[in-house]
Amino acid sequence: MQVDDLYFVIPTYRLRDVGETVELYDEHFWRNGHSPTLIVCDDSSPVAQEKYFPSLERTSTHSELYYVGPREKEEFIAFLSRRLRDKRLDGLVKNLFRPSYGGNRNHTLMHSLGGLMVSSDDDMRPYALMEHSLESLVEGEVSRGRLHRAGENGYGCKSYDIIGSFLDVLGKRACDVPDNYETGDVLIDTAMDLETNVSMGLSRENSLVLDRGPVPPDAVIKMAQTFRSGTNDIDAMDFAGLFLEDEAQIDPDGLNELYVLVNFRPAVTNKNWRMDCGVAGYDNTFGLPPFFPTRLRFEDYIYRLWIQQPGVAAAHVDSAQNHTRSNYMRNPVAAEIFNEEVSNLLKKKIKDSVTRIDELGIAFDYDGEVTADDAHAVLDKVATMYTRAIQASERTMRPDRKDALRLFAANLQKAFYAFEPDFFHQNLLRIVDDVVTTIKGSMELWPTLIEICYFEKDRRGLPKTKVNNHRI
Repeated sequence: MQVDDLYFVIPTYRLRDVGETVELYDEHFWRNGHSPTLIVCDDSSPVAQEKYFPSLERTSTHSELYYVGPREKEEFIAFLSRRLRDKRLDGLVKNLFRPSYGGNRNHTLMHSLGGLMVSSDDDMRPYALMEHSLESLVEGEVSRGRLHRAGENGYGCKSYDIIGSFLDVLGKRACDVPDNYETGDVLIDTAMDLETNVSMGLSRENSLVLDRGPVPPDAVIKMAQTFRSGTNDIDAMDFAGLFLEDEAQIDPDGLNELYVLVNFRPAVTNKNWRMDCGVAGYDNTFGLPPFFPTRLRFEDYIYRLWIQQPGVAAAHVDSAQNHTRSNYMRNPVAAEIFNEEVSNLLKKKIKDSVTRIDELGIAFDYDGEVTADDAHAVLDKVATMYTRAIQASERTMRPDRKDALRLFAANLQKAFYAFEPDFFHQNLLRIVDDVVTTIKGSMELWPTLIEICYFEKDRRGLPKTKVNNHRI
């Protein structure tokens, strides 16, 4: 494979700190004999870009580093508008690539079109937290992990050949993967709902268990991911639960418990409800579906639905990465809970109404309706958390923790419209309708954009800036 066909992308909106991520991954790849093209896709504002881009130029890398920021994205959208020659489509194009979790990832799909893409978030690191005493996995178990107090003994960092593990499977048939891969229909998390990945309650230990079933030997692995340690798979509600349970904690963002892997083994499955786009790789040779262009945190849910079609498979590869959870420019926990609850509602509605899955997208019948019962189910769940926070503030003897708990409760109340059912329902309906309308329009336009960009990328390339940094 030529180096031009292999891309490592970092989608970010925190340009200030992304240089460290670039250097750590570049050094890791070089030590393992890989030199992918590095691309930073940045959702920063033009002001932040001007302020922090020099820090990217001060990095030192073995591989070529490219930057796609606000100016490059504006040029790209203008190019698409000229090629479409229909001003009525401009709004859809802007929504597909707007600053958002999904919009930024859609830029990474276009810039890696025709090759393989490996993607890691800006707060990921190329090592994993592993327990020193590895325990054997039981029959059917693919991974096991548990929560540890930060800084305690019993675990350490371990590094794996991340790119090598992705190259073992991406774009290959299931029958051609290494012999150490388990195969099955789907992976089940003992601590989470299968189809939405919603936590079933705070659990200090969990396993991924393989539900046996044949994988067609000719099924092509279009998507894969590493395992993940650090703040792996902790819902915002569980994150808040840890804060409420820890009497020493005065900052809900200052999580001092880490998810540490006990052991893992690679696997290929027909479906992948466990898809984690923060540590994923994709066979983008002929194009892939767009991420949901949304500011809500469920942009990757489309891939959990899309991967279920015949002839397509997913993999958990033989390596792991670590999530460091940067709190810089991160929404407060109460806002993350709101985001999460709206996303969970949309996941269920979309999943239950899928009508078509094809090479470049999906179609669904859900029209954005939100019933009073839907709204009440969300409010009742969050109101329980609010009550727990108030009760915890009344029990604690520490003034600083009492203030922190009361502030958290007040933020919850503010984020959920003071728990007023009609007001919350009205705003939830508006948000959901907006998201669903945008997603449906994007799905219809996406195949045309793939065709336009596929040829333009080979002819003149898409707008990006080569970073004038130091080449090692």
